Amino acid sequence: MVVSTYRNKGYDFTITSSTAFDHKWMYGRNLFDSISEVVDEVFDNYLSRPGVRQPILTQYCDGERVKCPGWMTQWGSKYLGDQGYSTIDILRNFYGNDMYINTAEEISGIPASWPGYPLDIGSSGSKVRQMQEQLNTIAEAYPALPRVTVDGIFGEGTQNAVREFQRIFSLPVTGVVDYPTWYEIQEIYVGVSRIAELS
Repeated sequence: MVVSTYRNKGYDFTITSSTAFDHKWMYGRNLFDSISEVVDEVFDNYLSRPGVRQPILTQYCDGERVKCPGWMTQWGSKYLGDQGYSTIDILRNFYGNDMYINTAEEISGIPASWPGYPLDIGSSGSKVRQMQEQLNTIAEAYPALPRVTVDGIFGEGTQNAVREFQRIFSLPVTGVVDYPTWYEIQEIYVGVSRIAELS
């Protein structure tokens, strides 16, 4: 299917809804929570090769209806996964054995990365302190968010603030700082801090 109305409106592109050329997003389509969670968990990963500083661009196509020599294919990946290939094995099958998956330390101005485990009642340390400081900064712009004592200890006050943060920003209200909550705190903190710098 080719949608040509964009060119008729003066735009210099065409949307084809074919993975040979582009991707298609359909408003109102179902979103599976499991897919959303996986995307949140891996969006800071990138591919690289030894001695190459920038991330590696990987491209893919259908592989059956559309052929793309040298690219990864959707169906080829699926068949390899069915055979028990791991993610890195699938990537290396298409792009060579010198391909590696790395994790970015900083993403789009986010000041520090995920600690690697959920923060909950009883957690303590520098990551808890960082999160408490950021919640207090966010509370300056969102008065409904209660301020917390910055002591590096995840107690009931911190849990209540986390629950309120999750409620305000439409996250599951658990009181636990899981991966999606951690990055939402980071993003909102960066946004609030930049607004404050402009004032």
